[in-house]
Amino acid sequence: MAEVDLLDFIRNCKRLAKQALGTDAGKPIFGGLARGKHLVIHGYRLEDDHSYRETENRLRCFSELREILELDLSDVPDFSTIYKSFDRFNMTIWRALLRV
Repeated sequence: MAEVDLLDFIRNCKRLAKQALGTDAGKPIFGGLARGKHLVIHGYRLEDDHSYRETENRLRCFSELREILELDLSDVPDFSTIYKSFDRFNMTIWRALLRV
């Protein structure tokens, strides 16, 4: 199996999230981050098997990840926000991701 660079994986997740969400990709969930960014964060979290808290810490530490996500350091969501956002996506979004 080919090894995929983490940053390439994040870029691919970003592209797939935009395809799956369509025009809703840039719309925030309840006034926060755009939906597409949340999907990419969850893809990263699941791919590297991080806890929600560790995902927040890694986003704060790795500027390359924030750059791809177009996040400022002050925009990194709290781990509890990341946790809650996972359940806010309905099953149709996750199915759409599997199709693209």
